[in-house]
Amino acid sequence: MSVIKITAAKEMARVEKLSIEEGACDEQYMLDAAAGIERSLVDFISKQKLEKQVTLLVGKGNNGGDAYVVGVSLLKKGFSVLAFCVCSAKECSRLNQKHRENFLQAGGKITELTSSENLKLEGVILDGLLGTGFQGKAEGLLGEIITRANESKLPIVAIDIPSGLDGNTGITGGPVIHAKETIYLGLPKVGFFIEDGFNHVGKLKRVDFGMDPKYYEMMKSFGELLTDEDFKEKLPEIKRSQHKYEAGYVLAIAGSKNMPGAALLCTLSALRSGAGIVRLFHRKEMHEELASSFEELIKTELTGTDYEPFYKEVKRAKSLLIGPGCGKSEEFEHLLIDVLSKVDLPTILDADALEIFATKAKKYPKNLVLTPHRGEMAKCLGLKEKCSDEEFLAKAQAFAEDKNAVIILKGAPSFVIKKGELPTAIPMGDPGMATAGSGDVLSGVVAALLAMGLEPRKAAITAVYIHAKAGELAADQKGSYSLIASDLIEMLPGVYKELSCNKNSSL
Repeated sequence: MSVIKITAAKEMARVEKLSIEEGACDEQYMLDAAAGIERSLVDFISKQKLEKQVTLLVGKGNNGGDAYVVGVSLLKKGFSVLAFCVCSAKECSRLNQKHRENFLQAGGKITELTSSENLKLEGVILDGLLGTGFQGKAEGLLGEIITRANESKLPIVAIDIPSGLDGNTGITGGPVIHAKETIYLGLPKVGFFIEDGFNHVGKLKRVDFGMDPKYYEMMKSFGELLTDEDFKEKLPEIKRSQHKYEAGYVLAIAGSKNMPGAALLCTLSALRSGAGIVRLFHRKEMHEELASSFEELIKTELTGTDYEPFYKEVKRAKSLLIGPGCGKSEEFEHLLIDVLSKVDLPTILDADALEIFATKAKKYPKNLVLTPHRGEMAKCLGLKEKCSDEEFLAKAQAFAEDKNAVIILKGAPSFVIKKGELPTAIPMGDPGMATAGSGDVLSGVVAALLAMGLEPRKAAITAVYIHAKAGELAADQKGSYSLIASDLIEMLPGVYKELSCNKNSSL
């Protein structure tokens, strides 16, 4: 599984400066970066079937220089290109000045703005106003231009970082570009993924600007990024001769009276994700509510404190899922503590099981996956006051270390956290996935992958990826506003089919 480091903007700047001091050419960096930006921009325009019109928003730094180099290349390809600069040439960086002149000589037109009223926006906006060194608040003319660009509703592509965003903290002190796509240079910046950063970066595309790989190795890393291009995880093989128990036997303890939906979503999700057999253990009072469940689900009642039917099946099962829709009764707490102390199956804990586990469990399986959203994670950590996202992730990491568990911290983006590993950010999915039951579907995917033999971290990362792609497909077909959890399950076969077609197997 290939991943890319996530680093702080200041760390990227430090190492890039070091490389130049040791002989690298800063102008060649700019030319290589601009070539990659131009390719990505043209690809964006082509895929969106947009007119060949680009508006450059240019600041005084090297991001502005990148924009000018891209502009020259676009002019040669017949694009209509207008440039709006927020300062005079003498205020700009050396490379910015040089490529500004090249842009003019190529026939480009530059308007120096003293007021946002003179800003004319057309086509796709290429944002080169502010770079990753920016901190604070975009004010005055800069703030007005950013606001006008956002209000135009035209697609915006950001060079390296959306202008106005702090690449170290993700904090937005003032107006920030809302990018459809951010073409980051070298490595993604931590500010993309924490605080408000993820609301501004859009889709992330990487450009290699030619820095020697040895310098990337020198950088301190906050975490790792999983992208579509880097996702090469193979699904477990399906043997021609396998039977349903070999395919993966999942046990689930889920649901409670008046809350059967969570149980049905997670179990159907597990079946649609490759499990050969799924058995749901439920309370007797749910019998009628589950009577019309899908035909493939095996249902077994749990009566009082007689857990023997459950432990009998544990001997054959390959994974266990506990928590969705179970509620917070004393009865469920007793069951959960008893099961965790006696079972050593790969286990997923979700929803109501999480806080009980964090505060009451003394013994639990060694292969454990926890699937909290931020609120549930805060309860597991016993947090009473809000802390920064960076501090929150550090506390979640410490919790994973202490419990020797893999944590899927659900959100936008989601993070997979494990002892001894940097957090993995998975910036995929759709805002419409923030709907009741979506997490239950994810838990079912994890359960199936564990039952098929993936180790917990790989199962977690693969499940989050599959779940996110299902969300994107569902949003494409039904829209973000109308997306519901069962839509994700409908899309799972398509995601699995696409992944299985990308490997050489008997599928």
